[in-house]
Amino acid sequence: MTPASSATDSRASAKQGYAGHALIASVLGYAMDGFDLLILGFMLPVIAADLHLSSAQAGSLVTWTLIGAVAGGLIFGVLSDYFGRVRMLTWTILIFAVFTGLCALAQGYTDLLVYRTIAGIGLGGEFGIGMTLVAEAWPASQRARVSSYVGLGWQLGVLAAALLTPLLLPLIGWRGMFALGLLPAVVSFFVRRRVEEPALFTERAARRTSGTRKLPLKLLVADGRTTRASIGVVILCSVQNFGYYGLMIWLPSYLSKTFGYSLTRSGVWTAVTVLGMAAGIWLFGVAADRFGRKPTFLFYQAGAVVMVFVYAHLTTPSALLIGGAAMGVFVNGMIGGYGALISELFPTEARATAQNVLFNIGRAVGGFGPVVVGALAARYSFGAALALLASIYLLDIFATLLLIAERRGVELD
Repeated sequence: MTPASSATDSRASAKQGYAGHALIASVLGYAMDGFDLLILGFMLPVIAADLHLSSAQAGSLVTWTLIGAVAGGLIFGVLSDYFGRVRMLTWTILIFAVFTGLCALAQGYTDLLVYRTIAGIGLGGEFGIGMTLVAEAWPASQRARVSSYVGLGWQLGVLAAALLTPLLLPLIGWRGMFALGLLPAVVSFFVRRRVEEPALFTERAARRTSGTRKLPLKLLVADGRTTRASIGVVILCSVQNFGYYGLMIWLPSYLSKTFGYSLTRSGVWTAVTVLGMAAGIWLFGVAADRFGRKPTFLFYQAGAVVMVFVYAHLTTPSALLIGGAAMGVFVNGMIGGYGALISELFPTEARATAQNVLFNIGRAVGGFGPVVVGALAARYSFGAALALLASIYLLDIFATLLLIAERRGVELD
């Protein structure tokens, strides 16, 4: 081996190692987010009983966590485009960890609501920054696949919550479960020690001068093409989050009240559904790299319409279990495509802003999913609520066809 080839191999190995560290950091951060949000869904009845909360107050803990996420997405997305992906990712993880841990000390509705909202600010920054970090670290041919792995991080956290909460909640209570939220602080230490800023970001930052820098938010509506893309992505993210939160927050209660499922059995159902979601996310990344972003989104959106409608008419335990997994493939599998799609639609100067702001606007809309689904289920039936969820995916299809451009394989600018 010649010195030149040896040096080339060394650089390639170092680049691959960096890309792997960036991926691990992003996946771990998002996994803790998923774990936290689902244990909240499982713990709401216990928290409400212990702190004497009304149903509206209990539900608002989820909604305000997601509202905080929108604020965090806006703040940290812009800061990440100015000051760096890794630095801001570290801060978002720390804020999320500290204020989730403080929830264990809450004495009533007001202080718990404050802690949940601020924890949401940290949660809101992590997803978009992690997706941006991974997209800029990996080659175009693998961009959708590795971005889907970040989405899988959320499902790993949710799966852990579904399996561990029934076991741990009776032992350590809801306060002990929140105390586990301090664990992401370890992840933030890993991020700062092992991951540097992506070369693409540092190269662009070196070229910029403060006098010519545009506010990243303005770049999301810089011209007709990017404005259409921004609107389209907001619609896609809103529908996906509305369906996801509407289903995952209320389905355990629905299974318990309608079919007499115990907490453990509801946890098993949730775990199977989450495994379906994880399979859907992974398959989305593979398909999007091979067939393109738009065809894959359209296939999943059509599948979501069909499967949510079908699930509303299932009645037997085995059908609910299998149907839940199949529904999960389509309803949440689409999250595997946002990282690559948004990264390719927007420039480096606004990429993290686009990832965070657009996705978290969708998450804010999705925060009303549990409220709407709960209201419809109470007034009519859970089947009627599911029928509404099925219909909103039709809006997704039109947005994809009319507003989203295909950018598979492009080099990021």
